[in-house]
Amino acid sequence: MNSFLDHPARFVFFTGKGGVGKTSLACATAVRLCRAGVRVLLVSTDPASNVGQVFGQRIGNRIVEVGAVPGLSAMEIEPDAAAEAYRERVVGPVRGLLPEAEIAAITEQLSGSCTTEIASFNEFTALVTDPGVMDGYDHVVFDTAPTGHTIRLLTLPGSWTEFLERGKGDASCLGPMAGLDKQRAVYADAVARLADPATTRLVLVARPQTSSLDEIARTSAELADVGMRNQSVVVNGVLAGAHGDDEDDDDDEIDLIAAGFRQRQQAALDAMPDALRALPTETVPLRPENLVGVAALERLFEPVEVSTASAHAVAGGPAPLSAPLSDLVDLIESDGHGLVMTMGKGGVGKTTVAAAVAVELAARGNEVHLTTTDPAAHLTDTVAGEIPGLTVSRIDPEEASAEYRRRVIARKGTKLDEAGLAALEEDLRSPCTEEVAVFQAFSGVIHESRRRFVVVDTAPTGHTLLLLDATGSYHREIARQMGEGGRFTTPLMRLQDPAQTKVVIVSLAETTPVLEAAALQDDLRRAGIEPWAWVVNNALAASGTTDPVLHRRAELEREQLDAVRGGLAERLAVVPYSAEDPVGPEALRRLASGSGAAVTGAR
Repeated sequence: MNSFLDHPARFVFFTGKGGVGKTSLACATAVRLCRAGVRVLLVSTDPASNVGQVFGQRIGNRIVEVGAVPGLSAMEIEPDAAAEAYRERVVGPVRGLLPEAEIAAITEQLSGSCTTEIASFNEFTALVTDPGVMDGYDHVVFDTAPTGHTIRLLTLPGSWTEFLERGKGDASCLGPMAGLDKQRAVYADAVARLADPATTRLVLVARPQTSSLDEIARTSAELADVGMRNQSVVVNGVLAGAHGDDEDDDDDEIDLIAAGFRQRQQAALDAMPDALRALPTETVPLRPENLVGVAALERLFEPVEVSTASAHAVAGGPAPLSAPLSDLVDLIESDGHGLVMTMGKGGVGKTTVAAAVAVELAARGNEVHLTTTDPAAHLTDTVAGEIPGLTVSRIDPEEASAEYRRRVIARKGTKLDEAGLAALEEDLRSPCTEEVAVFQAFSGVIHESRRRFVVVDTAPTGHTLLLLDATGSYHREIARQMGEGGRFTTPLMRLQDPAQTKVVIVSLAETTPVLEAAALQDDLRRAGIEPWAWVVNNALAASGTTDPVLHRRAELEREQLDAVRGGLAERLAVVPYSAEDPVGPEALRRLASGSGAAVTGAR
C-alpha cells in the first residue's frame, strides 16, 4: 500500500507541475478508496480538467455520481461558469436599480481574469467549508491546477483576508468590497482546515526529472509556509531499471534510448532536493498504456508486466518519424523578425522548444530575445551558455509589479496630497496590480518584435489564457475609447497578425496533452489568433527505441501523431526523445536539427 493511501486524511490534494500525472493519481486514489467501501468526492480545480475523459462521462461544474465506481462522485470547477455565476451574484441585485451604463461598467470591471480566479476560489472554499456537502463523503480528493495556480489558489485565503483588512473601496474587478467582506469567515475557516494535518494531506507529484522535482520542492516550501505541512511525495512514471528496479541489462546494451531514459531518471532521483527526502516518498512505474478508464486506473499502482517479445517487434515496424524543428526555424527566419510564442500544457517542453528555436536563430546570425512569462521556467539553466546575438530574460511578476507601482506613483503621486497618495498606494496593493503589470511587460516584448526576433516561452495554458484575456480586455477598452474609425494597434491585433506573430503549440504525443492542445487551439481561434505550427516533443515514436515499455508507448504515440497530422496542425515538427538532457547550446541545436527530414504538412 502506498503511504499516501495509508490512513488518508479527509482532504487529499494532488499537486505538481502540469503533465506529471496528478489527474491519473487522483482518480486512481479515489477509485482505490471507493473499492475499500468509503464515499469519495473527487474535485478538479484545474481549468484544463480531464477527469470526465478519464471516467468516460460528462462531469462539469456540479457534483455527479461516477457510474462506473460505486461510492464515487466528482465535480470539475469550471472557471468560466464560476465567473459567470459570480458576476450575476454581483450585478443581479442592482439590475433595474442602476442606469444601464453603470451596469455595463460594473460588468466590464468583472470581465477580467482576476474575477475568474476569485470566482473559482469561492467555489473551492464553499466546498471545503460547507458541512452540507462535506458530510456526505468520507474523503475529498482534489486534483489541483498546475503548480502556479495551486499556490495562488491555496494562498488566496490569507492574501484576501489581508487585502480585505487593509483595502477600502467601492468596486473593483472583484466586485463590491462589502460582498467580499462577507467571505472573510469562510476564508478563515478554509485556511484552518488546510493547515490541520489531521484534516488535510498534500501529495506532491513529480516525474523523475530535475525540473519537476525542483518544482515540487518549491511548492512544498511555499505551502508549508501557509500551514500545509502534512506532505508526501509521489514520483510518477519511473521506468523499470531506474531507481534500483530489476530489468534486463541486455536491452540496455542495445537500446541507447532506454539506457539514456533510465540514466536521466536515475540522475534526477539521485539529485532530489534534501527537503523532499525528508518526506514520505513513493514511486509509481511508467505504464505502457493510456490511463483512461477504471480498469487502467486500478492497475496504476501495480507492477508493470510487458512481454519482452514486443521489444523486438519494432524491427519489422514503421521507421521512426522524422520532421525536424529546424525546418520550422527556416520558415521563421525567412521573415527577418517577429514574435514566436510557444504555448501548451505545463510539462510538455515549451521552455526547451522555445530555447531551441531561439538558439538556432541566434546561431544563424540573427538578433534574438528569448523571454518567458512562466513563473516556473528556467531559461538561463536551459540555454546554459553564451551565444552572440541572444538575450535571455524573464518577466517576473513581482519585479513587474514593483516597477509598475513605481511608475504609477512617480506619474500620479506628485500631484496628490498625503491622503491621496496613501489612497493610491492602497489601491496599488490590490491583487489585480500583478495582472496589469505582467500584461504591460508582455506588451513590451510584443512591441519589440517589430525589429528583431522575440521568442516567448509562455506559462502553462491556464496562465497564458489569463494573460490573453487581459490583452483582449485592453483591446476592447482601447477600441471603445477610440470609437469607430479610430486608428490604433493593440497588442492583441499584433498577436492576431500572422505576419507578426507565430504561435507554436507544443504537446506530447499522449492522449491528454493532445486533447488539451487542441482545446487551447480552439481558445486561441476564438480570440482571433490562428496557431502557426505544432511541435510534438519528446516523441518516443521518433526515437527508434526497442525497450518493451517504451516501444509500447511509442506505438500509442503514433495514434496521437496521426491525429495531429490528420487535421489539427497546419505545420508539424516532431522532436525525438533524446538520450541526453537538452541543456546547453550544442544540445539544443542537435535537438532542433533532428534527423533532417522535411516538415510535415508545410505550406
